[in-house]
Amino acid sequence: MKSIQSTGLTAINSIAAFGRAGLFLIHVMLHKPKSFSGAMNLLIKQIYSVGVLSLVIIIVSGLFIGMVLALQGYTILAKFGSEQAVGQLLALTLLRELGPVVTALLFAGRACSALTAEIGLMKATEQLSSLEMMGVDPYRRIIAPRFIAGLICLPILCIIFSAVGVLGGEFVAVSWLQIHGGSFWSLMQQSVYFSTDVVNGIIKALCFAIATTWIAVFQGYECEPTSEGIGKATTRTVVLGSLSILALDFILTAAMIGDF
Repeated sequence: MKSIQSTGLTAINSIAAFGRAGLFLIHVMLHKPKSFSGAMNLLIKQIYSVGVLSLVIIIVSGLFIGMVLALQGYTILAKFGSEQAVGQLLALTLLRELGPVVTALLFAGRACSALTAEIGLMKATEQLSSLEMMGVDPYRRIIAPRFIAGLICLPILCIIFSAVGVLGGEFVAVSWLQIHGGSFWSLMQQSVYFSTDVVNGIIKALCFAIATTWIAVFQGYECEPTSEGIGKATTRTVVLGSLSILALDFILTAAMIGDF
């Protein structure tokens, strides 16, 4: 009976937490900034913190992943005499899957964890309560700019990741493995369609941005106001964000290229 009771209690707590997260998202969407200039100042600061400071890890990761993809693709395709199709393999893999997924995982590990820790520290030091006492809405001042910045930055970072990955793969395939550059780029251009491959990748990145940023700000806002609570909330952000990315990737891929 104790195991059944603990299982039921865990399920109830999970459902309650998901309900609070849904109400939290509604509050964030409804509490828009009052002044445009003030909103832009807050948003620009968060875009710099969330997006610009993540550029280095995105560019370096995209470069090496593109190089590894080109090397592995050449090794496999050369067995069938199709090594000229490395560009096609590289572009489709990055645009459809690896670009959005890896960018979102890196974003969850670097930016979203920082958002959770920052908001959790504000709660632990009673800065959020102080804002409420002064008549400042923390949803409008703290939560909304960070949420919107995440929605803006992740799709842009995904595009940068894919572009850098293609350039890294081109360096390995053309400069190192001596694949003809014209064949590399022409087959890539023939196989990649903007309306499907590129747009679908951006849609995936936007969905990942909503999920990961939502989890990050909610975990920071709901965490226990202690150092241990902030650490646990940060860990939950990375774990739940990564799992949501992988689950959403399957659902979106099935919806985009599946039969249903």
